[in-house]
Amino acid sequence: MPSNRDVVITGMGLASPLGCELGAFWKAIAAGESGVAEITRFDAAGLPVRFAGEVKDWEGVSDQFFDSKERKRLDRFCQFALWAADRAVAHAGIDFAAVDRTRCGVAIGSAIGGMEEFEEQHTRLLDGGPRKVSPYMIPKLLANSASGLVSIRYGLQGPTTCVATACASANQSIADAFQMIRSGMADVMIAGGAEAAIVPSAISGFARMQALSTHHENPAAASRPWDQARDGFVMAEGSAAFILETAEHARTHGRQPIARLLGSGISSDGYHITSPLAGGEGAAAAMQLALRCAGLAPEAIDYVNAHGTSTPMGDLAETRAIHRVFGEHARRLAVSSTKSQVGHLLGASGAVELVACIEALRHQIAPPTINLENPGEGCDLDYVAGTARPMALRTVMSNSFGFGGHNATLVIGRA
Repeated sequence: MPSNRDVVITGMGLASPLGCELGAFWKAIAAGESGVAEITRFDAAGLPVRFAGEVKDWEGVSDQFFDSKERKRLDRFCQFALWAADRAVAHAGIDFAAVDRTRCGVAIGSAIGGMEEFEEQHTRLLDGGPRKVSPYMIPKLLANSASGLVSIRYGLQGPTTCVATACASANQSIADAFQMIRSGMADVMIAGGAEAAIVPSAISGFARMQALSTHHENPAAASRPWDQARDGFVMAEGSAAFILETAEHARTHGRQPIARLLGSGISSDGYHITSPLAGGEGAAAAMQLALRCAGLAPEAIDYVNAHGTSTPMGDLAETRAIHRVFGEHARRLAVSSTKSQVGHLLGASGAVELVACIEALRHQIAPPTINLENPGEGCDLDYVAGTARPMALRTVMSNSFGFGGHNATLVIGRA
């Protein structure tokens, strides 16, 4: 089998709190807009946190994309995944009927899967007994349903997987797809992440952990990575998917790359179920592995899209990790967190952030960290505070870290 083959990205699509089309999403990112607002899909009045990054106007999008019967059988996270995959396929212009579908696979991660379906069916069970539980419950809530449904839609018979490594799920899924293509297991992969966990039980659970921001007076300013007033992350939902293929396969079929996937790194803190290593050692290991995989020196990186969740411990640990990896070059890096704009999409976060990274390369603009007014103690990097910055970008890095100590880093370059 061939190994170390060049991997390119030829298409992408998304559903996000800042839009479900690439143009609208990037325009909002570059303008420093926020997709965080009061929860509208249910009455959140009695919850400890009442705002989130919802996918706006999704009903209008899904009404056109799904028929009523199909929609009934799909959890919200699977709807997001199918839409994102469809947009990525259209963006790439790939016709799966014209390629060997046994060499095409899917890797879509999710931290939680069908949380909305689980909550709804549990309520039915308590209120009406076992016979009120839907026969669609299990296939709707399984975390791997998104990958399975995407593979079924396009008849793909290559490796199809689902990674569930909390908030590192999407990046690790993309990393796995990348390595499958490099090693010769597949020629094309649809990869990404999907999440739809804005439900009362999940919000209550994260709030009880004191993981969520409680800036109710101004939800749009609640996610404030590295700011001294940061007090937790903002839950969000959505999906993003990418068409990954070998450079040769893309060239043979007349598809133009939009970016090159150069390297990936995966590590574990081996320390604590929710807290990162204070010195950022685990996160640093993932970044170093990604650089080694890409064959790049630290100085080759121009911009880092950080995990940057707006939590007191996490933001500081990541800053220390960046110093550990980049040394003096850390002072010259542009570093920002698009979670300040879209919130934290949990298992889908890395995928939506990779869209921002690719658009940053295409437009030569580093996305901003909004809401950063007074950096906290030890937060001493160039976080592109406030507004986007035009700059020369050749190679960028994207970080995702998750509960359980999971760390996953991607490195991409211009097409």
